[in-house]
Amino acid sequence: MPGEDLRSLRGMSEAERAKVDVAIVANPDPADLTLLPNLKWVHSLWAGVERLMAELQGFTAPVVRLTDPELARNMAEAVLAWTYYLQRDMPAYAQAQREKTWAPRPYVKPSQLRVGLLGLGKLGGRAAERLREAGFQVSGWSRSLKDLEGVRCHAGDAGLAALLGEADILVSLLPLTAQTRGLLNAARFAQMKPGAQIINFGRGPVIDDAALLAALQSGQIRHAVLDVFAVEPLPADHPYWTAPGVTVLPHISAETDRDTASALVAKNIAAWRSDGSLPETVDFAAGY
Repeated sequence: MPGEDLRSLRGMSEAERAKVDVAIVANPDPADLTLLPNLKWVHSLWAGVERLMAELQGFTAPVVRLTDPELARNMAEAVLAWTYYLQRDMPAYAQAQREKTWAPRPYVKPSQLRVGLLGLGKLGGRAAERLREAGFQVSGWSRSLKDLEGVRCHAGDAGLAALLGEADILVSLLPLTAQTRGLLNAARFAQMKPGAQIINFGRGPVIDDAALLAALQSGQIRHAVLDVFAVEPLPADHPYWTAPGVTVLPHISAETDRDTASALVAKNIAAWRSDGSLPETVDFAAGY
């Protein structure tokens, strides 16, 4: 970005901050953006912007999320990898190793399992494609009804109930909004198949933690792969660390790629300088 003057907010004077027209951020303290009185727009280096949406009441500058094809590829890869982990009963084999038990388990083909995706945006759509290529049956749920080849698509409350009832493995890629906070609660777990399994790669608070722990204890949910949490890093005394049936990951399912993200941000800012155009911006009402 040879034509740009790039500065760290922390090292700028009040007069210098007044000259800033674009902010490039990664999970910032939202209050920092109020220190830039002439800000025209914000480019996030993360796909999730829920903290900005929740804490910047009255903020009007457009916000652009990172929509990097490499991020979508990484997430689709992670969804497929951990779906295989559950399909091949890897948690059971890990437990058998701890018990020093030689215990082969019956093989279940991908075609015998239905994976339900919560969220069918750019990340969910790419994940659905990879799962279909691998032979899994795929269903998906989104705020508005989508039409994806080979995917049984649902929307609305009735559609969510239908997807929960048919999924052997449920994958959440949902952003955190007022509507999705606590979406997967005791009532929704009760709608799922007994022994269904869960992967959460979206946002931690989409799941009611106490309800999931109870569903795991009762056997309603057999296993949960969790990569995102309400508090990160996950506190050492959190029950998830030792709960049977939980795999804890340190928020690594789809990290921002520095090379591709940098190039994308530079391209978007250059386009805006040239003709005032912006990529798709966040819907403040929807929260993403």
